[in-house]
Amino acid sequence: MRYSKILPEQYISSTAVVCAEICKFAISLILHIIFRVRELGSIKKYNLKMLVNELFGTESDALKTLVPACLYLVQNNLQYYSMTKLDPATFRISSQIKHVIIAFFTVVILKRRIYSHQWVSIFLLVFGIILVQFSKGDKTTSSLSSQDALINKSLGLLSVFITCLSSGFAGVYFEKMLKKTKVSPWARNVQLSLFSVIPGYIIGCLIIDGKEIREKGFFSGYSRWTIYSIMCQTLTGFIVVIVIKYADNILKSFANSISIILGCIAQYFIFGFDITITFIVGCFIVLYSSYLYGKPVKQKRYKYGLIEDNKENMEELKA
Repeated sequence: MRYSKILPEQYISSTAVVCAEICKFAISLILHIIFRVRELGSIKKYNLKMLVNELFGTESDALKTLVPACLYLVQNNLQYYSMTKLDPATFRISSQIKHVIIAFFTVVILKRRIYSHQWVSIFLLVFGIILVQFSKGDKTTSSLSSQDALINKSLGLLSVFITCLSSGFAGVYFEKMLKKTKVSPWARNVQLSLFSVIPGYIIGCLIIDGKEIREKGFFSGYSRWTIYSIMCQTLTGFIVVIVIKYADNILKSFANSISIILGCIAQYFIFGFDITITFIVGCFIVLYSSYLYGKPVKQKRYKYGLIEDNKENMEELKA
C-alpha cells in the first residue's frame, strides 16, 4: 500500500477505498448466499425476499452497522493520507498505539476485564513491535523545507492517531455486534461494505475529489500496485471479520504483530533484509508478550470456592 502511494503517477485514494468496499460487498454477498443455501439444503428454498430480510430486516439491526462503517471509511481514507505525509518507519511506529486503544475500548464497551499482567503484555507488545519496525530503518529523505516537513509530520501523526482511534472503536463495536446477535458474519460484512460504499462515493468521489475525478477519470493513475493494494484491503476486511467473530480484537493485535515479524523474516530470505540485534530483541519481546497475555490467571481460593465467582458466599460470610 505504501509503495503504491509513492509512485510518480498517483491514483486518487478515495476511488481505491470505494473499489475495495465494492469488492468486499460482492464477495460477502456471494459467501452469505452460499452458506445459507447449504444450510437450507437447496437453492430452491432460498429467494430474494429471504435475502433482503436477512440483510436489512428488523432482526438484522442493519442501521447499527452505520457506526463502524463510517468509522472504517474514515480510517481507510486517513490511512492513505498519512502514508503521503510520513516516512514508512514513522508511520509504522506511530500506528502501534492502536493496540492500547483497542484494549481501552474493550474494557469500556465490552465490559471485559483485562488483568494487570495482560496490560503489561499489551505495552510490551507495543514496545517490541516498535523495535522490530525501527530495525527496518527505511526512512526516506524529504525535499521539503524544515517548516513544511514539520507541518507534514504533524498532519501525518494526527491522521494516524485519528485512524487508530476510529479503528479501535469500530473494531470493538463491531465485535460486540458480531457476538451479541445471530446475524452471520458475512451478512454483517455486506451491511458494513454497503454502508461504506454509499457515503464513501458521495463524500470522497463526488464532493472532495469530484473535480479531479472528472478531469482525470475514476481510474486515473491506477497500476498493478494499486490493484494489489485494493486486494490487500479486501482480504484484510475478511480476515478481520473472521478473527473478531471467533476470537477478539486484542488477540488480533497479537496475531498482526507476529505476522509483521514473519513478514520481516520472509524479506530476509527473499530480499536480503538485514537481521539486527534490535530486530531480534523486538521479536523476543513480542513473543514473550504473547505468552504473558495468554498466561492463566491465578485466582484466589476461599473456603467456598473462587472469590471472584462466588460473591454470594462471600456476602454470607460477612453477614
